Amino acid sequence: MAMQNIEAVAPLSSLPTTAWSLRSWPPLLWQAGERVHVRFQHLGTRVTLGMSPPGPAAGQTVWAASAADGEAGMAWDWVLIARGVVAMADPMSVITNVRLLGEEGEVLTAVESARFLNAFVRALPWQQEVQRALGERLN
Repeated sequence: MAMQNIEAVAPLSSLPTTAWSLRSWPPLLWQAGERVHVRFQHLGTRVTLGMSPPGPAAGQTVWAASAADGEAGMAWDWVLIARGVVAMADPMSVITNVRLLGEEGEVLTAVESARFLNAFVRALPWQQEVQRALGERLN
């Protein structure tokens, strides 16, 4: 399964960095299942507090990396499950400009790509960044 090294890197170029803007980034074609050596960095986390009746805090987090063939971005929605516990709101809905290729060079569908994209997400310290954003918002 594709994985990456995680560490801080220099700021990315001036591409827009909202979750939905990732769809406008030039697409990157990566082979599913091959090790990818990129360094994703946290670009931002948006926090939305539930309204009345009080609902859980939720939001989006955006991550990106510079790769040899361009810049890769990923974003997903998250929800606060309990104090100190955040989870992806929908693991099938990672927004990205990365297109994964199958063994015969075909572009994988969203369903086929989901397990690979979720492997990237699991490798990132995203829950810590969300907790940091929640602490800033709630304090």
